[in-house]
Amino acid sequence: MHYSMEVENIKCGGCANSIQTNLGHIEGLSLVEVDVEAGLVKFEAQTDTSVESAKKQLLKMGYPEVGSTEGLNAMGAKAKSFVSCAIGKMSADSETKS
Repeated sequence: MHYSMEVENIKCGGCANSIQTNLGHIEGLSLVEVDVEAGLVKFEAQTDTSVESAKKQLLKMGYPEVGSTEGLNAMGAKAKSFVSCAIGKMSADSETKS
């Protein structure tokens, strides 16, 4: 089934690269796409377990589903997203240099 989730803290291509890389490792997920401007993560999932795994991974990376965190948890998610973004940028830079 096709899923589309609105998530917080997506700012650029580095964020998108990190999300695509990390969700790409989850069994049962495929065709991961990120729409930076809309803040959407889209993917195909074979099971509900795969969807839940995607949500947990996104939260762990600092990109929680819109409305799922607040207060200090939201601030922590934002900080994590900066790290994930930087990693995504470095990965993209190293791929273009190869």
